[in-house]
Amino acid sequence: MLRDDQRLADMAGGNNVSESTVRRWRDELIALLAVQAPRLDRALKKVAKQGGEVVLIDGTLIPTRRRTGKADRRNYSGKYRHHGLHFLAVTDEKGRLIWISAARPGRTHDITAARHDHILAHLRAAGLGALADLGLRGLDNGVRDPVIVTGFTATRAHKLTPGQKTANRVLATGSAPVEHGFAHLKNWRTLTKLRTVPARATHLLRALLVLTNLEVNR
Repeated sequence: MLRDDQRLADMAGGNNVSESTVRRWRDELIALLAVQAPRLDRALKKVAKQGGEVVLIDGTLIPTRRRTGKADRRNYSGKYRHHGLHFLAVTDEKGRLIWISAARPGRTHDITAARHDHILAHLRAAGLGALADLGLRGLDNGVRDPVIVTGFTATRAHKLTPGQKTANRVLATGSAPVEHGFAHLKNWRTLTKLRTVPARATHLLRALLVLTNLEVNR
């Protein structure tokens, strides 16, 4: 059902049960899987224990149906130019998903979500560094020994130097595997355009994280 985004009515009719029964089974299974998703602090400590030194952080948007009313404006992302729910993900250096944040309104910025989840503090506690794109620039203001490396950005007054451009290219290469993690997650067609209520989206995402890692690590 989650892989192919099969509708509840089709599943119910094909198995000679009611649609409400299938919905209850689905929701119970998602809840059971979601509680197995790792917490951020434990996920980072596990990476450090296994000898990892760096993780990758990025944010993305899961499309949702557009709903009527002013309340839906907060789900509109100017960056992606459509409605959806925003979430952050952390992967290891190879792009394997290790943690997913709560789903938030689509207009949420990466840095806002990261501050809410205290990502910088958790990284320091685990003794890990992180690579991220410019969406997290400013989260870590450490000058001598930054934990989160985000690269350089140009302004009208200050162009990037050749060294800064090279550093950005190296960073982009090192951060690329996080997109592989997103790709594995978005292979679940139920995320093509969520039909679940937003309040349940976090449970769904974390359940899919558990299932994705089961598939990837087989």
